[in-house]
Amino acid sequence: MKYKIFIDGHYGTTGLKIDEMLSGREELEILTIPEEQKKNIEIKKKFLNEADLVFLCLPDNASKESVKLITNKNTKIIDASTVHRTNNDWTYGIAELNNKQRETIKNSKRVCVPGCHASGFIMAINPLIENGIVSKSQKLVCNSITGYSGGGKELIDKYEDPKNKDKFLSQRPYALELSHKHLPEIKYVLDLESTPFFTPNVGNFKQGMLVMSYLIKDELKKEASSDDILKLYKSYYKNEQFVKIIEDDNENYLDDGFLDAMKCNDTNNIELSVYESDEYLLVISRLDNLGKGASGAAVQNMNIMLGLDEKIGLKG
Repeated sequence: MKYKIFIDGHYGTTGLKIDEMLSGREELEILTIPEEQKKNIEIKKKFLNEADLVFLCLPDNASKESVKLITNKNTKIIDASTVHRTNNDWTYGIAELNNKQRETIKNSKRVCVPGCHASGFIMAINPLIENGIVSKSQKLVCNSITGYSGGGKELIDKYEDPKNKDKFLSQRPYALELSHKHLPEIKYVLDLESTPFFTPNVGNFKQGMLVMSYLIKDELKKEASSDDILKLYKSYYKNEQFVKIIEDDNENYLDDGFLDAMKCNDTNNIELSVYESDEYLLVISRLDNLGKGASGAAVQNMNIMLGLDEKIGLKG
């Protein structure tokens, strides 16, 4: 059986990456609208309702409009925008979230792709909440750096314009109003009482990211060391093929004391490593912002929803 797949927003960064990941898969038929007709609503509506599964790779408002056009109750939707991530009628697309989430995704017709920063933070913190180390009332702090591809075509063009060769050399914090668009889903999914203090940054590299979650030992619900957390992660993510726990190997994992944000690029992996001082713990999630942070997660969810091998088309 061939499944009909339609990518709405095919020409954006996430859509292009999904199309690349799906190319050559014999069990899929990719429905494609010629670029000159991509704004023809009637043609798009026809494709949206013919598809077995639709990827929405659109801005929030456009995603809402596309959902309204889908009248075929059998069409499954994976939305990469932020608009449905706190909607209880949609399933949050981290299969590794808990031992029931994968089955929930499999049985869902509406799944939202998590934000890249949110994926790194949630996968680091959720096991600690579930196991009573971190409280839902705790004020959490996170800092993140991502490649400029996370800003889509407009930001990619700016960074890769030869005229800007010397303009964007430094790490650049953004969302300095402290209300980044991934914060609502983080608070919602983790059921936190307070919104985390989160500062994202763009680096002068195209893809890859580090999400750094900070913990103050005196504020934890129960005492925990880096070894305790690594042991917990190893148990919590047991048999998860895309989650790599870095155990007792930080010296070799680091590059002369530095952590490279790009070492998970072109994979669907997320790596969790833990660092410790007398007073603090630091968990770093490393992932590809275009992989597990976007298109890879979307394809992983598609495989689950269609009952296919979860790892098809994805590099681990």
